[in-house]
This record gives sequence, structure tokens and C-alpha cells, in this order.
Amino acid sequence: MRRKVAVFTGTRAEYGLLYWLMKDIEASDHFTLQVIVSGMHLSPEFGETWKEVEADGFYIDAKVEMLLSSDTPVGVAKSMGLGTIGFADALERLKPDVLVVLGDRFEALAIVQTALVMRIPVAHLHGGEITEGAYDDAIRHAITKMASLHFVAAEPYRQRVIQMGESPERVFNVGALGLDHLLRSPRMPLAALGDSLGFSLRSPYFLVTYHPATLSDEDPAKSAKALLDALDEFPGYQLILTYPNADNGGRAIISMLEQYAAASGGRALAVPSLGFARYLGAMTHTAAVIGNSSSGIIEAPSFGVPTVNIGARQSGRLCARSVLHCPVETRAIVASIHKAVSPDFSALCRGVHNPYGNGDAAEKILDALTSCDLNPQKQFFDQPAR
Repeated sequence: MRRKVAVFTGTRAEYGLLYWLMKDIEASDHFTLQVIVSGMHLSPEFGETWKEVEADGFYIDAKVEMLLSSDTPVGVAKSMGLGTIGFADALERLKPDVLVVLGDRFEALAIVQTALVMRIPVAHLHGGEITEGAYDDAIRHAITKMASLHFVAAEPYRQRVIQMGESPERVFNVGALGLDHLLRSPRMPLAALGDSLGFSLRSPYFLVTYHPATLSDEDPAKSAKALLDALDEFPGYQLILTYPNADNGGRAIISMLEQYAAASGGRALAVPSLGFARYLGAMTHTAAVIGNSSSGIIEAPSFGVPTVNIGARQSGRLCARSVLHCPVETRAIVASIHKAVSPDFSALCRGVHNPYGNGDAAEKILDALTSCDLNPQKQFFDQPAR
């Protein structure tokens, strides 16, 4: 009998990581894929990216509206409440045998807590990681304790999940799922990328994404201004500026990006969502990835491009040598960008080792989902005394 596997996605970036796993589940004789879409996907403000999910050939089994038009802490908390109500109805109707979630977003926490109460097993991807500058860090660990199966991106993260009391035989080091694109997805040529964006890429460019650091003292607007002021020091580079996530303070950044692009004389483009095909193309050809997105740390090293990671949001993550860290201060950002685009550092990046795996995560996850007991009841694993 086929197992019903519900895959949840609430953001454009997370969907891009899940794409090949969803395709493999759909093609398998052992599973029936169910797709649950929510969060930013359904928001016109963030590009209504649920349409990209359908355009890729997936049938969306449930759309759960949850985002309020507020990015205050109260607004985000209320959005989680709305999500919980909607997810309860969706899961009751779909009755999946297992729910697959990736990462650390508040949308994921809302559906996982619902699944816990409804006794639906959860398979969690990218647990065990550390991002000390965002409340996503606590959300990730909370999801770990509610999940039955764990698919982590590196061995230190596997050990951390076991340290949290999860049974070793249910914690699998599969590598980062987003790296499957390296082996399986075509890269969009530079000219095609420009045509798709309606933006002539006639010179080197930076791929820039900056999210609010929800647990640090970084003011979103001041931090974004420091970054944009730094980018002014590189007039020979064009800019692809992608919107931040729907986190506290994100809308202030969106407004600044739009105003900056409008005043740039065609040097900069602000875009709500690239979609993963264009994002992969943009990362392939960029001179550097700049900001504080996890993609700059996890995926960018495998593309041989440098990353300038700004501020505290990703503090604690395992990083390749191609990742440069700097505080949210204009002069520090400028100095880091200069180093990133220097010939010596660019050469180093082209041969760097990525600690997040080789691009075969989806296959490993499917093997485990096929063979593992999905019973959500589990025991706390105590490590032997030393």
C-alpha cells in the first residue's frame, strides 16, 4: 500500500530546496505525494509563488491562508494561530501517513505542532543547525523534538540532534537537499536570465538577499541602509535584490529595496521572487552572494562563488572557506566585498570544499521513508555517560 507523504512549503526558498524530493516522491511506486502550500506562497506581496509550484507540474492538495498584512511580533504570532486552524482542517482531510517539513520557519512550526496533536509523524529536514541571530534557531530545535525522523545536512548536525535526545537510528546525515540541483537541474544561461528578468545584465553583478535578524539588536531598516550604502561603493557591479522573508520588520526592507532600485538608473533590480530556476542561474553567474540568506552559506560554495555573510542571523552555521563574515557596518561590508571579488579569493572559491554534501539527498531520504517505521511515539535517547 502506498504511503501518503504530505510535503509542506511556506516560502519560495524552501520550495526550491524541496523540488527534487517532491519530484521523486511523485514518481515513486511506494508513495502518494500530497502538497500543502501556505505562508508567503499565497501572498501577492511576495509574488504569489504558489503559481510556480503548479507551473512545475505539482497538484496542490491544500492551500492554507495564514499571513496577516503585519510583520510585527504580534502579527506574526497571530498568523501562526490562523495557520494552526487551517492546517488542522487540511491534515484531517488529507490524512497523510507522514508530514515532511524543512527548516525553521514559523509557518513550519504551526503545521508541525498541529501534526503532533493529531498524531501524524513528522520527517524534519535540516535539523541540528544553529542560527543564533534569529528566533528560527529555537523553532528548528522545537520541530526536532516534535519530529519522528530527522534528515540532517552534515555530521555535526546529526550529533547535535542525537544530543537533543533523538534516537541515532532515526537521524540520517543526507547532506543539504538544495545541492541536488547541482546534479539534476539545468543552469540558466546569463542571457536567458536577463531576458527572463527583463533586466539587461551587461556587467558583473551581485546577488543580494537580506532578511531581518529577529533575535539580534540589528534594526532591519538601519541594517539594510548600511548594506545599500556599501553597495554604492561598487558602481561597476549591477545588483539583483531579492525580497526578504515575511519576518518581523521585513516590509521596511522591501520599501527600501524598491526605492533604491527605482533610483539606480537601471543598475539594480528589486524582485519579490526569482523562483529556483532563475535563482540557480543568478547564483551560477554572480560575482558574489551578499546578505544573510542561508543559501549563501549552504548552496553558494558548490557554485564556486564567494559569499559575504552580514550580521548575526546565520551565526553558528557550519561554513565553507568561501564564506566571509562581517558586521552590519558599511565599511566592514565594503572591505569584505573587496576581498570577495579579489582574484586570489575568487580562485580559492572555485576549488572550495562544501561541507553540506554532494547532491544526492533526495535519494537517501526516499530510501529512509520507504523502510522506516513511521510510528510518531518515541523515547528519549540518553547518551552513555563518559
